[in-house]
Amino acid sequence: MDRVALRGLKARGHHGVFPKEREEGQTFIVDLVLGLDTRPAAADDDLAKTVHYGIVAEEVVAVVEGEPVNLIETLAERIAQACLKHEGVQEVEVCVHKPDAPITVPFDDVTVTITRSRV
Repeated sequence: MDRVALRGLKARGHHGVFPKEREEGQTFIVDLVLGLDTRPAAADDDLAKTVHYGIVAEEVVAVVEGEPVNLIETLAERIAQACLKHEGVQEVEVCVHKPDAPITVPFDDVTVTITRSRV
């Protein structure tokens, strides 16, 4: 399976279990790896035969900016399901970063990574 990756998609969301997170929001960063067969698109040089990663990026940002959830695990699942709606995408790896998570000790990042497939 071939891979199309989008790294560092940024959007402001209001996800989290604490009231401050819901009220003020914070930046979330999403990395995606889409698994699909790119041979038909390459053979015909035809965008319609692959995934349009610009549209996927817009949809992922809309999910992050959309309805708040408590857990980034839930957010990752919603993003994965949006990606799998694209014809041809057989598998997706989603990594959601929450660099401003409300943690009381020094840290660089919090991430949740999931892999989902059509099967």
